[in-house]
Amino acid sequence: MTALAGFAVAALCLSPSGDTEAGEARSKVFLDGQPVAVHFNDGDSFRVVNGSANGTKARLMGFNTLESYGPVHQWGTWTAKEMFVLAKMATLNARRGVWTCENTGEVDTYNRALIYCPGLAEDQIRKGLAHVMSVDDEPGIPELVAAQQDAIANRRGIWAHGVPEYVMTSLHSIDESIDRKQRERNYNRLVSSADGHSVKWKHQDVYNECQKVCHQVYEVDEARVDEVSREVQADPKLTALFSGLSPEQIRKVVRDFARDRHINRSIPEDERAGLKAHLQALVDKGSFGPKATVGSDSTCVIHAPFKRRYGGGKAACLK
Repeated sequence: MTALAGFAVAALCLSPSGDTEAGEARSKVFLDGQPVAVHFNDGDSFRVVNGSANGTKARLMGFNTLESYGPVHQWGTWTAKEMFVLAKMATLNARRGVWTCENTGEVDTYNRALIYCPGLAEDQIRKGLAHVMSVDDEPGIPELVAAQQDAIANRRGIWAHGVPEYVMTSLHSIDESIDRKQRERNYNRLVSSADGHSVKWKHQDVYNECQKVCHQVYEVDEARVDEVSREVQADPKLTALFSGLSPEQIRKVVRDFARDRHINRSIPEDERAGLKAHLQALVDKGSFGPKATVGSDSTCVIHAPFKRRYGGGKAACLK
């Protein structure tokens, strides 16, 4: 048995629901200079289990591992079950090390402490067990981006059978939103494999349990992109929007939309919806070419409501 095969077998044996309070796996980290015992429930989060910070739940910054509650991710020629093994491998990799971490003093939307463990982040990413992630539209930490470029170049881990432009990291059905404001903000998160920046794929869709949802990419006709770029630059209604951008930057905005149907960070966030509607109207009338309306699956996630991810009542597609 190869080392990688042995690692995968061990990863498959990991069971978050099977860990008991007394028998759960413990690892050592140095948190703000102090040694503490933690339990990694997946490759990018842990719970402190001793000392003054006992009970603290932490989300690790700068990177993201695949969901470990079931076979839900898929891209390239990977199967969902193969990617599930990679998620478990990331958990095992985190548990086997001793990591130095620091508490940023901030919390995420789930009230978990945001903690940065640079050595763990780089190790997971370089081995292809995780990807760089920034929670906004700014690039990720440069050292981590460099580690990811190395992993992609050598087709390690999650990059071995395909490199999507964006990895879908979260999937939210509109019927899971608790109030009107949350429904208005509903989105799926997409993270760039090039530099780790996040894109909010805003939508108002209802997803069924175990439904496979995919981010679509579209064929790009470079000559048509040139034509549309010149057209929008000459449109007086868009002059103020493109103020300060070079022709090359405007072309990239147009090309990114043609490829992924997103407006990139060159455009202020509060102006993106209007420009997206304008460019979509050009797609609809054929300005980007006849093939611009037919997309292909890039990165996919199987939807399972949060309350159906664990325990005996989990969704059938997770069993």
